[in-house]
Amino acid sequence: MKKSDFTYHLPEALIAQKPLPDRDASRLLCMDRATGRIIDKQFTDFIDLINERDVLVFNNTRVIRARLYGAKQSGGKVEILIERILDKNKAIAHVRAGKSPKAGALITLDAGYCCVVLGREDDLFLLDFDGADVFALLERIGHIPLPPYINRADDQSDLARYQTVFAKEAGAVAAPTAGLHFDLGMMEKIRAKGVQTVFVTLHVGSGTFQPVRVELLSDHIMHKEYFAVSKETVNAVRQARERGRRVIAVGTTAVRALESASKSGQLEPGFGNTDLFITPGYQFKSVDAMLTNFHLPESTLLMLVSAFAGYEHIMNAYSHAIDQSYRFFSYGDAMFLG
Repeated sequence: MKKSDFTYHLPEALIAQKPLPDRDASRLLCMDRATGRIIDKQFTDFIDLINERDVLVFNNTRVIRARLYGAKQSGGKVEILIERILDKNKAIAHVRAGKSPKAGALITLDAGYCCVVLGREDDLFLLDFDGADVFALLERIGHIPLPPYINRADDQSDLARYQTVFAKEAGAVAAPTAGLHFDLGMMEKIRAKGVQTVFVTLHVGSGTFQPVRVELLSDHIMHKEYFAVSKETVNAVRQARERGRRVIAVGTTAVRALESASKSGQLEPGFGNTDLFITPGYQFKSVDAMLTNFHLPESTLLMLVSAFAGYEHIMNAYSHAIDQSYRFFSYGDAMFLG
């Protein structure tokens, strides 16, 4: 298939700029992936769509305050978006400036912090934070890295709302957005129903927002993201599938983690960097149903859900969502593919 097959027109007014007052107040488009049949519901109905002894798999990554603002020695303004923290003092980042800084350039930041450009790695910059602990620095002066389609600066509310209630492992620069719909009350209802909840970790990178830039999907080079799947999660998923129970992934990131750990044909515990690119024709090994948000045109995530539920079904569902004025992207509404 081609990149252009995944284009659709989205009215700008449907791009959610802020979260709704309550996490579970979003709408939920439900689609039978076998037939393509669509039913419009509310997210609070999700509890009725899952069954006792189903396994829900969540991504417990935690979004770091990955955006920094600073200045070069010349006075030129600089915007830094951390992509990945390498060790206590170093990180790889996107750097936006009037003129790209060269190796050895000093960038001053707020509160007396600074960093030095050590060099380039393709489109990214290797930064050394001059002995400062990167995680501590970000917690003090960093900003929540809202996606590029949200046309406002981050504010205090984003500290909580651009983070899932079960976030634990720090390292993502974008939220696993399907998980944003769950509040503590919904999590309790899920457990009370006898649904098992387990977790994987996939540190979402900024590449999740990038459209595919080549026309042939086979020519696309997928960005890498760190993932980890525990033995506990593996055992829960295996037992569910052996007993005919569903494994429901909450978000495309949970899908990528599970499928990355299933490359041998069977789900195995492990961790590492995944560049798994899922496109139509892919045979899923560990996932039976999926909760997801609506994704950008020509994005790898739209290709993933098309692989899972069928290209025509997904494009019809997106057309329906636009006609019915669903809210799109990170702070938008959800879709259940069962």
